[in-house]
Amino acid sequence: MEQYYVLQNGVKMPRIGYGTYKCTDGSDEQIVRMALEAGYRLLDTAAAYENEEYVGKAIQESGIKREEIFLTSKVWKTNLGYEKTVKSFEESLERLGTDYLDLFLLHWPKPDPESKDWKELDRESWRALEEFYHQGKVRAIGVSNFLPHHLEALMETAKVRPMVDQLELHVGYLQEAAVQYCKSWGIQVQAWSPLGRRRVLEEPAVIRMAEKYQVSPAQFLLKFLLQQSIGVIPKASSMERMRQNLILPEIEIAEEDLYMLRCLPQIGWGGEHPDLARVAAQGS
Repeated sequence: MEQYYVLQNGVKMPRIGYGTYKCTDGSDEQIVRMALEAGYRLLDTAAAYENEEYVGKAIQESGIKREEIFLTSKVWKTNLGYEKTVKSFEESLERLGTDYLDLFLLHWPKPDPESKDWKELDRESWRALEEFYHQGKVRAIGVSNFLPHHLEALMETAKVRPMVDQLELHVGYLQEAAVQYCKSWGIQVQAWSPLGRRRVLEEPAVIRMAEKYQVSPAQFLLKFLLQQSIGVIPKASSMERMRQNLILPEIEIAEEDLYMLRCLPQIGWGGEHPDLARVAAQGS
């Protein structure tokens, strides 16, 4: 299986990465270091995760060359706007102990669902990202949780098109319109929460399919997305699970099975939407 996606500007991004959200809660850099030992070379973090220092320390302690690791971080939605974005980026670099990022994202398109000036805030933040990109401080720039109408507004003034859009995507919450829009513009889609929640892993249709293809439900869910050219950043806290999520069996899911899973009712949604108030997660 090809290990990378090639972004619009030729940068190679690993298809499978390690999501660090909550991985250091109550601990230190040990889990991140374990992910590197398991073989992950894409680490996804964010200012809002409050673990960039641990991620940076894990990289430094691993002995792996910085250029061999694809490092992603994000500016939080309350820091949108040119000046705040510049400050957030510089602070992220300092906490991570690096002088460049491989990918930097706008974490959410709006400070809150009722925001009236979100378009201007996004455009000003994006102007800062374009500067980082042209200065060589970032190898690729993109967004997270941006839907087509958010991207349309951003691209009205953007000089560099977003290269990645990171979305909550999994069986039961596939955001087909957003995915197809991104693909039409050459924007690489990357799935956060690619395994959904317990409700998705325990979905009878998923279990049956996993048994049919002789893989675990988690491996099947990851292959389902990868086969549609969607990158994944699963989380795991044990070496065994980390390796299972990274070293996937070579299977090809039949087209009829793909269609059936894409047409399942909505399940496992995390409750976050950029234009709506947060709701309780479905089947957490």
